[in-house]
Amino acid sequence: MVRRADARRNHTLLVLAAREVFAEQGSGAPLEAVARRAGVGNATMYRHFATRHDLVIAVYADETAALCATRLAADPHDALFAWLRRLVAYLATKRDIALALTDPDRPDSTLFDRWHRTVLGTLTGLLDAARNTVRPDLTATDLLLLAAGIAVTDARRHDRLLDLVRNGARLPPR
Repeated sequence: MVRRADARRNHTLLVLAAREVFAEQGSGAPLEAVARRAGVGNATMYRHFATRHDLVIAVYADETAALCATRLAADPHDALFAWLRRLVAYLATKRDIALALTDPDRPDSTLFDRWHRTVLGTLTGLLDAARNTVRPDLTATDLLLLAAGIAVTDARRHDRLLDLVRNGARLPPR
């Protein structure tokens, strides 16, 4: 579907306005403030972003792409857990995304599902590369949920909790 030029412009204005408003007030800021800053009506905003999660995901799309493109270590085990550490740091600054990951009743959202598939795909690739160093029953979904849970805790506990996950994920000695 090709969007009209004014629709593309409004989409861009909404994402830029949301980025500014969220930076000032957090992602729980009133969506009306985003529409006002973009210079569009609420109906226009909701045509582009049906839910708050959709708007939040759109605002953080560039950051998510950069996160998923990051490779931090040559050793697959180290790369997996270095990336998981970055994911926790990322989710800690986007608390509503972390909470949405653990909410079984979250509303359907195409943009959130796309975000979820992208992050899960990256995590799956890293996990597959490290497969000979981690428990065989460990899944990318397990790690994503653990990262989300860690991200919403006190930041001073992140390192300890990540170390516990890393140690618990290791293959047991033979």
